[in-house]
Amino acid sequence: MSLPAPPPPDPRRPEPIPLTVLTGFLGAGKTTLLNRWLRDPALADTVVIVNEFGEIGLDHLLIETIDEDMVLLGAGCLCCTVRGDLIATLEDLLRQRDNGRITPFRRVVIETTGLADPAPILHALIYHPYLVLRYRLQAVVTVVDAVHGAATLDAHPEALRQAAVADRLILTKADLAPGTGPLQERLAALNPAAAILPPDTPPDRVMGGLFGLAGKGEDVKSWLGAEALAEDAPAGRDVNRHDGAIRAVCLTSEAPVPRPAFEMFLDLLRSGHGPKILRLKGLVALADDPERPVVVHGVQHMVHAPMTLPAWPDPDHTSRVVVILAGLDPAFVHRLWDAFLGRPRLDAPDAAALTHNPLAIPGG
Repeated sequence: MSLPAPPPPDPRRPEPIPLTVLTGFLGAGKTTLLNRWLRDPALADTVVIVNEFGEIGLDHLLIETIDEDMVLLGAGCLCCTVRGDLIATLEDLLRQRDNGRITPFRRVVIETTGLADPAPILHALIYHPYLVLRYRLQAVVTVVDAVHGAATLDAHPEALRQAAVADRLILTKADLAPGTGPLQERLAALNPAAAILPPDTPPDRVMGGLFGLAGKGEDVKSWLGAEALAEDAPAGRDVNRHDGAIRAVCLTSEAPVPRPAFEMFLDLLRSGHGPKILRLKGLVALADDPERPVVVHGVQHMVHAPMTLPAWPDPDHTSRVVVILAGLDPAFVHRLWDAFLGRPRLDAPDAAALTHNPLAIPGG
């Protein structure tokens, strides 16, 4: 499968707007990298489109430069249930820009959920008859976690596809990994054409160029071809693209959370079920300082030290924690959260008892 030829120049048509897709598996560090990019003057006048998996969105609150130049797509995964929303969003941005209703933007960055299969996203950007006239897909940038990257490639086909389609691979958390040589060799074999870069690489070096299939494996071409067939199929698309064992649970609390209870909850979840925690991200009001929320991030057994924000990023001061699970019952995590917050439920586990024997947690 080959890419369509670029449309011929037309002086009546505006110059295509550069567009970058930022992808990478859950917890790889996409939002951190995006924050680094947005501090660079080269990315002024950039619109960021964020897609999240789960009922509650958090990533858009943790991106530093949002203002009006931020679009949060609905709950779901960009590669399946909300792909149509992406097309509609990109078209609507053009209408608003052309009509002078928003400040003319010079670039678009799409940050996908970590579960996104990039093939249907790229198919939409490459073959949609209107989008291809108005946007220029410059680069697919895939973030790979040096600590968990090899295991993630083994366990999740989405991660393999994200790495295989990339123009650039950004290797994060190398300072926490015992050595990155084997992982870099594996990535180079999977995608020989992609440069492997550190996260502090200037964004103009990461984003430049034009997306193409040269140097990418035959699998990438076949994936894009399969998307074309799926789009033409009378039965429509299969929105259940992901393993049914992957679920998102959204935990909330309107009342400030006692710090010891929150720390015990995190420790018990991490120590008892680390391999099943694909991603944990939260914005929490702790009872000893509720006006300065803490941001918590975790992947499997690793939970990073919480970072305190100077103020809430939006008017909603509800504590929100999103946990993406693999093979763990979301109802169990809800019960555990309620138990540590002292919200009794008839089916809640005894938090004190579980603390003594975390490996025997029901539902594990």
